[in-house]
Amino acid sequence: MSSANPKKIGENHYQIDADSNLGMKVPVRIYANETLLQKMLSDRTIMQARNVASIPGIVSHSVVLPDGHEGYGFPVGGVAAMDAEEGMISPGGVGYDINCGVRLLRSNLNEQTVRSKLKDLVNDLFSSIPSGVGSKGAVRLTNSELDEVLVNGVNWAIEHGYGSSNDSDVCEENGKILNADPNKVSDKARKRGAPQLGSLGSGNHFLEIQKVEEIHDEEAANRMGIKEGTITVLIHCGSRGFGHQVCSDYLRVAEQAMEKYNINLPDRELACVPNNSEEGESYRKAMFTALNFAWSNRQMITHWTRKSFERVFSQTESDLDMKLVYDVAHNIAKVEKHNVNGEERKLVVHRKGATRAFPSNRNEIPSKYRDLGQPVLVPGSMGTSSWILLGKSNSMDLSFGSTAHGAGRTMSRSKARRNFTEDSVKKSLNDKGIFIKALTRDGVVEETPQAYKDVDSVVNVSHNLGIATKVAKLVPIGVIKG
Repeated sequence: MSSANPKKIGENHYQIDADSNLGMKVPVRIYANETLLQKMLSDRTIMQARNVASIPGIVSHSVVLPDGHEGYGFPVGGVAAMDAEEGMISPGGVGYDINCGVRLLRSNLNEQTVRSKLKDLVNDLFSSIPSGVGSKGAVRLTNSELDEVLVNGVNWAIEHGYGSSNDSDVCEENGKILNADPNKVSDKARKRGAPQLGSLGSGNHFLEIQKVEEIHDEEAANRMGIKEGTITVLIHCGSRGFGHQVCSDYLRVAEQAMEKYNINLPDRELACVPNNSEEGESYRKAMFTALNFAWSNRQMITHWTRKSFERVFSQTESDLDMKLVYDVAHNIAKVEKHNVNGEERKLVVHRKGATRAFPSNRNEIPSKYRDLGQPVLVPGSMGTSSWILLGKSNSMDLSFGSTAHGAGRTMSRSKARRNFTEDSVKKSLNDKGIFIKALTRDGVVEETPQAYKDVDSVVNVSHNLGIATKVAKLVPIGVIKG
């Protein structure tokens, strides 16, 4: 067997040993079953993870999670931790959609009640929440107002009447990461971002009305207010064109600076700079503004979602118990403390298409859940289940406190357009009792469930490894797409 091929070292656990001939400084660890692994081997996922293992300052191992697939430079579903003092920071290790993430709202409504008004609800949500490529939000911001969003995140939205003050309590970083600096953001990013705040966007972003189908962990579900048979709402979106432009701008900066720092990598898409360099600090502060933009964006959509439910069911948000359960980021890099070979170290953990999955008693977890573990939200594709998981201790050793962020794409958007029609996808969803409203044909066809891996299989790998364990299974009944 070639040293570049994964070898099985345990159930759902594969490794590629570090090979200096390939420039690798650490091994690659892959968490997958045989079926998922074969899909990874069919594209550049594993090769990209090997390339990540060659970045200066990478610590312990390069990670591929069970939803891993080929991305830009780094695989999507990849995690890499760099020494905070000696290591690098890479825009490609976060990705273009900075803080693409999900948040979950609960309710006390049951399926029968919602199905009786499902089309009215979906139509109201669709008309209230802007979606689609280039979609513009309902808010017009001056430059100074945008600066406030970029610094204050969720807090800006709450202070302007979008949601309640306790929403921030159950967001990663409380929905506001410190040291974001709007001065590090280009005019082009501002022009793209300012009109788009408060919009869902397109691609794999969605708003989904779901039913809690199964409870697997009663204690955790009770703490989250999740009850079998009730209705939840999952919101999946990010920093829109703003984050995309921040990434584009700093990829160019990193590419130009690598020669200055004598950084040689097997793939220019891995462009990186020392974390503590001027360029690294500028990227980090700009990336943090995009994190805050995305948290504010999801907060505004949350507010409009609650208002739609109030209108359709003629009850108040409080009567409906529409509380925020949790909000997690999927594309992010930040400094965290991790134990590596018995030594506590500060690491820049890059999560690209990966969800933080910290176990209990980490200070970063909201106090409400700290003794339990961090809630983890894993959305499926639009016709399949989504999952609530709970971060567990094995995640710290195996994946730097991270798990999968979804099902993981297995078919390109162009192939999906060739192989499926809008009518066939809608009929398939309708046969499952799912009503969908989408702005465009492509928004339906490109995101057909057949374009994704089996999310249940992805979740089972995480559960069986003790990275993040099952709390509840959610199934869709209504979907809004761009």
